[in-house]
Amino acid sequence: MADLASIRLIGLDVDGVLTDGSIMLDDQGREIKRFNVRDGLGITAWQRLGFHVAVITRRSGGAVDHRMRELGVANVVQGSRDKGRAMTEIADRLGVPLNESAFVGDDWADLPAMSSVGLAVAVSDADERVRRTAALVLACRGGRGAVRELIDRLIEAKGLTERAVALFSGE
Repeated sequence: MADLASIRLIGLDVDGVLTDGSIMLDDQGREIKRFNVRDGLGITAWQRLGFHVAVITRRSGGAVDHRMRELGVANVVQGSRDKGRAMTEIADRLGVPLNESAFVGDDWADLPAMSSVGLAVAVSDADERVRRTAALVLACRGGRGAVRELIDRLIEAKGLTERAVALFSGE
């Protein structure tokens, strides 16, 4: 397992990590996703501290585009059939070695990305095989603060907690 303090890039799945994995459709067939606001604040803090976030998902949809624009996440790959390759390409483009990268997953499609990075992470309600593959299994469930939990741990390992808090406290 990579040292938490060495991580500079976090890759995230969407359904089951940034959301609880539910797919909600309205009467017109439009997909609606529910994102955790604390995860969003964590993502914002991580980026303001100078680190990177990538979102890689097999599905595609406007809700992901909209939310990631709100959060300022520029590295978004939707419709990915090979998350490991997508993660490698993003890390290469950003100049971040894969051993200084993490990927958070919950299901089988996330295994290639998890295997490609220095820190493989699973949400607490991930598939059993994914949890066994992960070097770190979070206490929180997908869509219920798991991303924030990881970011808080990474920021703490880097000794940047007070600096992160100050970003939002007007200091």
